[in-house]
Amino acid sequence: MRIETRFTRLVGIDLPIVQAGMSWASSCAALPLAVSQAGGLGVIAAGPMYPGDLAQAIDAVRAATDRPFAVNLPLYRKGAEEIMDLLVAKRVPVLIASQGGPSRYLARFKAVGTICLHVVASEEHACKAVAAGVDGLIVVGGEAGGHPPAELVSSLVICRAVARAAPDTPIVLSGGLVDGEGLAAALALGADAAQFGTRFMLTPEANLHPAYKARLKQARVADTLTVGRGFGVVRVLKNDFADAMHAAERAGADDEARRALFQAASLKQAAFDGDVDGGKLEAGQSAGLIDELEPAGDVVRAMAQAYAATIRRLPLPTSNHTNASLDHVG
Repeated sequence: MRIETRFTRLVGIDLPIVQAGMSWASSCAALPLAVSQAGGLGVIAAGPMYPGDLAQAIDAVRAATDRPFAVNLPLYRKGAEEIMDLLVAKRVPVLIASQGGPSRYLARFKAVGTICLHVVASEEHACKAVAAGVDGLIVVGGEAGGHPPAELVSSLVICRAVARAAPDTPIVLSGGLVDGEGLAAALALGADAAQFGTRFMLTPEANLHPAYKARLKQARVADTLTVGRGFGVVRVLKNDFADAMHAAERAGADDEARRALFQAASLKQAAFDGDVDGGKLEAGQSAGLIDELEPAGDVVRAMAQAYAATIRRLPLPTSNHTNASLDHVG
C-alpha cells in the first residue's frame, strides 16, 4: 500500500508514518529498521548513544535495507558537534533535530544532501525554522510523551496553527496519535504525515526493559502527568517519581528542592535498569489506547489498513435534494 503526501515524496517513503526518535527505545538498529522496511520512516535516537554505537546502528540499518531512515539529534546533548560530524560523514538520509536552532546544523547537512527536519511546538518556532531553510517540520502537541511543549497546546490546535503559518512546508504531527484513525485525523488537520512514539515503544524491537513495557501496557489514558516546569517539562506515567514531583509542585516547593527531585531520576533508570517506580517513565497519553505488544512492521501495516478503512467510512457531503457524489458538490 502507498499513501502519497508531500512528506512521503520529500523523504522517499511509501507511507506517511514516522516512528519517533525515542531515547533508549529507538537508540538501536532493530526498531528503525523494522519501521523503514515496512514503508514508514524509522528513526535512530542519537540522544543517549556513544558515537561508536551510533555508527554501528547506522551501518546495521544501511546493510539491511535500502529504504530511507532518519537520525534524531537533540542539539543540547553532550558532544553534539562530534555527533553532527559523524552524521555528516555517514551522509544519513534524514536528520531530525530538536532542542536548538537550525542555523547550527543546516549548512553542513545540506552540503551532503541530507533532508533536514526540525522539531517545533509553536507557530513562532515553526516560522523561524522555515525561514532558516529546513525541509520540513515535526510539530509536537501537548499529548506527547517525553518532552511536550510547556504550554501543552493540543495536537488538534497546534497542527492547524502551524499549517496556517507555514502552508508551503511539509508537516509531521506528533502527540496523542496511536493508529490509522489518528493518521487520518492528522492528514485532515493539514499535516503531511504523523509521528508515533508511544505506540512503537510497545513492540519487541523497542530497546526498553520488559518492566517498562509492562507498565505501558497497563496504562490508561489518564495515567500520565507533566512535571518539571522550569527545568524541561516531561510527560511521564504516574509512579513514585511523578507523584513526588507533582506533590512538590502543588505544595509550591522552591526551585532547589524541585530541581533536586527532578534530577535524581532519569529515563535510563526506567528504560535500561527497569526501575519503573523511581525512574522517569516517559510516555504519551496514547499509552492508554495500546492493548498489545506487536512487531513494529505489523504496527505500520495495521496503521495503513486502518487509515484506508477510516477514509472509506467517512461520510461524503450530499446536496439538499439528492445523494450527489462529491464531484457534484458546488
